[in-house]
Amino acid sequence: MNEILQAIYARKSVRVYTEEEIFSKDKESILQAALQAPSAGCQLLYTILDITDQEKKEKLAQLCDHQPFIAKAKMALVFCADCRKWLSFYKEAGLTPRNPGAGDLLLAVEDALIAAQNSVIVAESLGIGSCYIGDVMENAEAVKALLELPKYVYPACMLVFGYPTKQQKERKKPERFKLSDMVCENSYRDKTGQEIREMFSDRTGAQSYEEWMEAFWKRKYESVFAGEMNRSMEVYLQEYENLGR
Repeated sequence: MNEILQAIYARKSVRVYTEEEIFSKDKESILQAALQAPSAGCQLLYTILDITDQEKKEKLAQLCDHQPFIAKAKMALVFCADCRKWLSFYKEAGLTPRNPGAGDLLLAVEDALIAAQNSVIVAESLGIGSCYIGDVMENAEAVKALLELPKYVYPACMLVFGYPTKQQKERKKPERFKLSDMVCENSYRDKTGQEIREMFSDRTGAQSYEEWMEAFWKRKYESVFAGEMNRSMEVYLQEYENLGR
C-alpha cells in the first residue's frame, strides 16, 4: 500500500491532542495542499480563515455544540464557501455581475470541501490528527457574526488539528460499509429490505435492526442539530438570488 493510501485508510477523527505545537512549515504544507485541490474552473471559490485568536477559538467551541477540544486544538481552519470575491474581481474590470444563485453556492461549497479534504490527508501524512466540525453550519449566523463574514460568504466547515494522544492513535477507526453497499453501476438503485438489513447486520449488536435504527434516527436525522442546521441554511439562502422563495 503506498503512502497516500496509507494516510487515507489511517485517517480518523481525532478529538484529543498532545501539547505539541504544529511547526509553521507543516502548517504551511497543510494550507498549500488545500490550494492544490481540484476547483471549478480553477476559481478556488473558497476562503480559508486561520483562527489564531484564542478567544475566537473558545467562542467557536461554545457555538459548535459546546465542544472544549476545539479550543484546545493547535490549529483551527474555517473553510468558507466564497461567492463574493469573484464579484469584486468582475467589478474591478468594470463589469456588472448578477447576484449569486444556487449553482454558485453549490460549486463554492464543493470547492471548499475538496480543499478541506486535501488538508486532512496531508496532515495525516505528517502525523497530525484532524476533525471536521460541521456545527459551524448549525449556528451559521452566529459564526458569521463572530468571524465577520460578509454577504455571500458561508462557513462550509471547520477543521481542527493537533497531534493525537496515544489513546487516540490506538482507538479503532469506525468500520465503513462494503463497496457493494455503496456503489451502483451506471444508474441509481434502491436497496431491497433484505439488502438493507444485511448492510447493518454487524452494526446493531444486541439490538434488533428496528431498535438500532430508531435510536440512530432520533440521534441524527430528527436531532435538534439537524433541525437547527436546516433552519440556519434557510435563513442564509435568502441572501441568494431566487433561493428561499
